[in-house]
Amino acid sequence: MLIIECPYCGERAETEFSCGGEGGIARPLNTENMTDEQWGDYVFMRKNPKGLHHEQWNHATGCRRWFNVLRDTVSYRIVAVWKVGEAPPPEAQAWFDKNRQGAQA
Repeated sequence: MLIIECPYCGERAETEFSCGGEGGIARPLNTENMTDEQWGDYVFMRKNPKGLHHEQWNHATGCRRWFNVLRDTVSYRIVAVWKVGEAPPPEAQAWFDKNRQGAQA
């Protein structure tokens, strides 16, 4: 069983949590000006990487709060957990910085 550390409640069994999918996706502004294709991309198109992935999780049977997780989709190893609205911990920030550079190259 996977043990997940809720940043509010501490370590709990995975059965208490619900994965909300890819993290860090901001709702677009002026949605009334978006085409159907643009809206569909926002609603449905998500990354499905092999390796580290930024996700949002909800402590569904605990505090019911949302939080961020950086998790390896192959090994299920959780690299970092942090509250929504807070800066990611150094190990997660390093991953974001590396991926941002890779996207620009």
